[in-house]
Formats: sequence, C-alpha cells, structure tokens
Amino acid sequence: MNENLFASFIAPTILGLPAAVLIILFPPLFIPTSKYLINNRLITTQQWLIKLTSKQMMTMHNTKGRTWSLMLVSLIIFIATTNLLGLLPHSFTPTTQLSMNLAMAIPLWAGAVIMGFRSKIKNALAHFLPQGTPTPLIPMLVIIETISLLIQPMALAVRLTANITAGHLLMHLIGNATLAMSTINLPSTLIIFTILILLTILEIAVALIQAYVFTLLVSLYLHDNT
Repeated sequence: MNENLFASFIAPTILGLPAAVLIILFPPLFIPTSKYLINNRLITTQQWLIKLTSKQMMTMHNTKGRTWSLMLVSLIIFIATTNLLGLLPHSFTPTTQLSMNLAMAIPLWAGAVIMGFRSKIKNALAHFLPQGTPTPLIPMLVIIETISLLIQPMALAVRLTANITAGHLLMHLIGNATLAMSTINLPSTLIIFTILILLTILEIAVALIQAYVFTLLVSLYLHDNT
C-alpha cells in the first residue's frame, strides 16, 4: 500500500540504459501477417478493421490528403497497441509519457500546417480572421486564432496522456483496495473485484477510442490544410 502511485509511469531502464525504445518496438511483433494466398479469420478480420478505419478517416479528404492514409493507419495501430500494452501486469505504457505524445503530435501537426501554407496559403491565412469581423476586434482575434492553432499539438498530447494515465491510476487504486479488503471482508472484496474487472474492460475500450480520437484529430487538421 505504500507503493508510489506513479512508480509504474517511470520509464524503465536496463543496466542503466533506457528500455523505452525496445518496449515501443514490442507490440508490433504481435500483429499477424500472412504469407499465404488465402488468409485465416484473424488476418481477414484485421484487414477488414484497417479498411473500415481508413475509409472513415479518408472519405473527407481529397487526393492530396489521401497520400497520408498509410501514415494515419500506422499511427492508429501503433497508439492502440501501446495503449493496450499498459494493461498487461508489470508493463510500461509509453503513451503515458507526455514527451512521447508530443513527439508524435508536433511533427504531424506541423506537417499538415506547412502543407496548408504551401498549397492553400490564402485559405490558411483566412482561418486567422473570420469573415465579417469588426475592425476593432481584428488584432485580438488574430492573436486568439494564432494561439488556438499553436496549442493544437499540445491538446492532442495532453488529451492522450491524461486519459491513459487517469485510467491506470484508477485501476491501481482499486487493485490495492481489493488486496486490502481481501483479509477484512470477503463480500466487499468480491464487489470491488467485480468493479475492477468492469473497469479493465472500460480501459480496453478507452485505449482503442483514444487511439482513434488522436488519429482522427490529426486527420481533421490535415483536412483543414489540404
């Protein structure tokens, strides 16, 4: 019970060297691939989910925006697998690190914005000043829109970090409560353990939903700039 709640969020090391890179490369090993002409049910279901997700995200894009489809599909698979990795016992979740999420969000956001300024500079600049704005409010609105544009990658990273971290902390607290009550009151332990199971199922859903939300918002930023 005296264990630090945030101990599981500390980046692990092996012989003093950071092991985060090895952990990040670990989940893709479990993604099945096929070398045969006829796929099994697992790979068929996997391909169907990828096509469905790609279709939902790419429908609103033009030809130029659809060139990002492979990157966005890879992104959602990567985030989903790393989120689910943290639900395993004694594991580490890379997406609880704000630095890592910023490292994903900033380049993608910057690439979309730079593409917008290169291909549609008039439309990109028009976002800073809505049509029909009163003259006295122009300087203030330009500042507000600039700030809102610059905080987009921070919002992406913080949203993912906060949701994954909060769920893991809640599971940690309920797990400790289950162990503490196991020697005091068995019926209460069973109730808390049932809540823990339901929370675990909820966390699986949150891990997948947050991966989809992160990728969808990147897709929307791309749509606004292509």
